[in-house]
Amino acid sequence: MQSVSELHKESNTMPKTIAGIAIPDSSLANEAAELLREHGTPLLWNHSHRVYLFGALQGHQTGMRYDPELLYISALFHDLGLTEKYRSQDKRFEVDGANAARDFLASHGIPHASIQLVWDAIALHTTIGVAQYKEPVVALVNAGVGLDVIGEGYEDLAEEVRGQVVAAFPRDGFKHKILHAFLEGFAHKPETTFGNIKSDVCERFLPGYKRPNFCDYVLQSPWNE
Repeated sequence: MQSVSELHKESNTMPKTIAGIAIPDSSLANEAAELLREHGTPLLWNHSHRVYLFGALQGHQTGMRYDPELLYISALFHDLGLTEKYRSQDKRFEVDGANAARDFLASHGIPHASIQLVWDAIALHTTIGVAQYKEPVVALVNAGVGLDVIGEGYEDLAEEVRGQVVAAFPRDGFKHKILHAFLEGFAHKPETTFGNIKSDVCERFLPGYKRPNFCDYVLQSPWNE
């Protein structure tokens, strides 16, 4: 596996455009990328860039108008809540990543509306059935994640286009590695996965874990009827 330093060296010669999609090159975008480089892993670096590219490609196909810089920063931060630097003891990892992005953007004087958009994009990126109906940046982060992680919309992009993205940001055993990256990010707080798809990860890989059932919460509530 590549080291972070090797990845840093490669990223400096990264193509400016991949599959027809430009990689944002503003000082804000570059600083966000530095945070992912410093605190993330090669797995998250490649995944996050594929999420941006796949989201942008789907946006172009459907004619969505979106802010590329905000989409890129949302993609870069969307899994940072899994990392040692940003994960909390008691919040969903999606919220940890969203909070980290909010603090980063606020420190640069970014308008509140843009910060809220990025926060929503990250916090909702695993919320199936909701994110796709929100603003384009939110919907496209969700779409990029869906394509890269479970292949949702796989056939909507030409094989050549998918190949260009993967050539630039290789998968390198992604299917199995990402599941263990998820678990590492929230094994210490499995209760935060209740009610979302990440409880599947805990149930499969965390010894002795049994997911809570919403019906039990209803029936065992303090109400007498």
